[in-house]
Amino acid sequence: MDTEEKDCSAGEYFVQRKVLDELRLDEVAQKGTWSTKPTLGERVKESLRCSVPRLKHTLLSWVPVLSWLPHYSIRENAIGDLISGCSVGIMHLPQGMAYALLASLRPVFGLYTSLYPVLVYFIFGTSRHISIGTFAVISIMIGSVTERLGPDMNFIVNGTNETGSVDLDARDAYRVQIACSLTVLAGIFQILLGVVRFGFVVTYLSEPLIRGYTTGSACHVCVSQLKYLFGVTPARFTGPLSLIYTLVDICRLLPETKVPELVVSLVALSVLIVVKEINECYKEKLPLPIPIEIVVIIAATIIIHFGGLTSKYGIDVVGEIPSGLKAPRAPDATLFSELIGDAFAVAIVGYAINISLGKTFALKHGYKVDSNQELVALGLSNTVGGFFQCYSVTSSLSRSLVQESTGGKTQVAGVISSIIVLVTVLKIGSLFSDLPKAVLSTIVFVNLKGMFKQILDVPMLWKTNKVDLLVWLVTIISTILLNLDLGLAVSIGFSMLTVIFRTQLPRYSILGHVSGTDLYLDTDTYKEAKEIPGIKIFRSSTTIYYTNAEMYLEALQDKTGIEIGKLLTAKKKQNAKLKRKLEKEKKKAKKEAKKQRKAVSHLSNDTLSKMSERKVSAGLKGQSQGNVVALSLTETSTNGLSKGQVNLAYQYDTTMSDSDSDTSCHGDDDIPQVSHRCDEETERAHGSDTHSIILDISTTSFVDTVTVKTLKNIFRDFGEIDLDVYLAGCQACVVEQLETAGFFTESIPKSRLFVTVHDAVLHVLKKLGRTDFVLDVSCSTQM
Repeated sequence: MDTEEKDCSAGEYFVQRKVLDELRLDEVAQKGTWSTKPTLGERVKESLRCSVPRLKHTLLSWVPVLSWLPHYSIRENAIGDLISGCSVGIMHLPQGMAYALLASLRPVFGLYTSLYPVLVYFIFGTSRHISIGTFAVISIMIGSVTERLGPDMNFIVNGTNETGSVDLDARDAYRVQIACSLTVLAGIFQILLGVVRFGFVVTYLSEPLIRGYTTGSACHVCVSQLKYLFGVTPARFTGPLSLIYTLVDICRLLPETKVPELVVSLVALSVLIVVKEINECYKEKLPLPIPIEIVVIIAATIIIHFGGLTSKYGIDVVGEIPSGLKAPRAPDATLFSELIGDAFAVAIVGYAINISLGKTFALKHGYKVDSNQELVALGLSNTVGGFFQCYSVTSSLSRSLVQESTGGKTQVAGVISSIIVLVTVLKIGSLFSDLPKAVLSTIVFVNLKGMFKQILDVPMLWKTNKVDLLVWLVTIISTILLNLDLGLAVSIGFSMLTVIFRTQLPRYSILGHVSGTDLYLDTDTYKEAKEIPGIKIFRSSTTIYYTNAEMYLEALQDKTGIEIGKLLTAKKKQNAKLKRKLEKEKKKAKKEAKKQRKAVSHLSNDTLSKMSERKVSAGLKGQSQGNVVALSLTETSTNGLSKGQVNLAYQYDTTMSDSDSDTSCHGDDDIPQVSHRCDEETERAHGSDTHSIILDISTTSFVDTVTVKTLKNIFRDFGEIDLDVYLAGCQACVVEQLETAGFFTESIPKSRLFVTVHDAVLHVLKKLGRTDFVLDVSCSTQM
């Protein structure tokens, strides 16, 4: 390759090599035509092959607990997992019962949800620090479905809607069926997506979208809990703007507030806020955070029970909590058709929250989380849990932070937390029958603090990325106004549109050369980047494809100042005018020839003497021959001229390979336009006009048929106005796609494609004989 490395000082390099176009690159780098990919038959054969190592690897990948549990270090991990599991288990109890109210279910089902799915995730999950179980956003999504399909009005007994009472047992039983069916269907979706390796779907949910969605969901959670704080019963609203209608209705009912329940709420809320702030301020000094939620639950239950406040003031309490576990029951498959959309939304949102937390902790502690296996693990947790009357689960930020901060090392902490929940369900649960629902609501409120703190994203995004800020704002507004399901759909759609708009509105720039280097930078951004006379270097900041191909062509004409349409029209008019002129001259020549023939015929009939007649005849004959010769030359010249004017420059580039076009211009005396072309190129070589265009397509990662057609049109149209077009920086995969699409032809040879912009510039300058300018362009890269 004739590459010579010179002695260089720190921060500098010097390279001497030949100019490389695509053909020379293939020779120098020895481009291979072989394929390292196995054929379809080989892949099928390999997938069907069974061996002990392959079976072991498959088993360990699908059941991760088998890979890490045999190597579990009791000395290093046991104490941390035990303390962490107890702390998280204590948190599971109040949160499970509180979030069950969000799902419009009885509190005991929140305890079930904190038990079974955690055990399933222990076996199939890959994250060591996240805490699977109930979560406010998922609970409110479940609650919106259960209340929509199982409203109170469907269970009125002994009267009309105004006078009758609601059969609470029948209503709650039906809502459990709805929640379990929805959970199983969401789990099936997650398992299927994980099996087909569709874990990358979460990449379409950007971080601003997730944070905006969870913040909007927190608003729904707050509004749904206000009725317990004030002890009122607002009407049930569904569909868009339901949150606004509910809030207005609660404000209307404020005069009917139950003062005892409001007092209980305010006292519990004050205690929770104060102690949680203490935990936050002294988290470095406290060995364990104070479990204030369980303390408040126990204290409130004791006070209400022994004070007889339920019967005296009518405080709404949890009610009977059955002890023991229930036998598994199949979900109601007849509900699946009504739940498909909601199940898919729950599956995607649950997975997005789960994988975002999992990857955060994995990055912090230096291990890997398998996104596809997480889908399968979460799907199995939901599917199995749905058979045991659990509703959909995901990881909780508050519990996961506690599990990590209290020394949790592995998923064993989850098993310990499940044991605590199991003991509560079997023996202790019935003691919480006098627990006020208002206390559970205050626990929900306090735990939403982290979500509401995400509002601080707004000033940060305003400074860093306004497009992400727009996604955040659209997400929270659509979630609040359109409810959780429609809000998610609108948010994803808008996020996709921002990606499309970014590719449709790239930055186009003309590049200039930085003296003494091989760098070509945007002339609008860099002061030292100077355009090379006669050469326009054009670049787009994004991939060229069907959505922006037309804009690419328009920007090229705008940035270079070359309006193809006008120039082609002017050239066609000039060619037509020249053609009319040639035809007029041809007709004139024919008339003159006809006159000459008539004159000859007239003179041949004259009555002169025989000798004079011969002389005259001989003279006329010579004159006639001379005119015939002149006419022949005129026709030859005009035909050659006419033929040369039809896209002469383009034909010139077509018949001569660009790699061989380094020689000087030459023409034929019979075609004066060729010499005119040479004179024109000689004039352009001194920089008086644009003669070459270099398209830097290094940012293009793929090409489609529209891109190929656009590039062909650029070569054709600019060639017709005597401008040479070159490509630079094309990636190998793009070259292959261009070859497959039939882009390279005799008129567009591979020699028009260069490795770098600098190679293309040096080639153009040498082609025009600008060797003095070549040395000026780069002192370290020589021809």
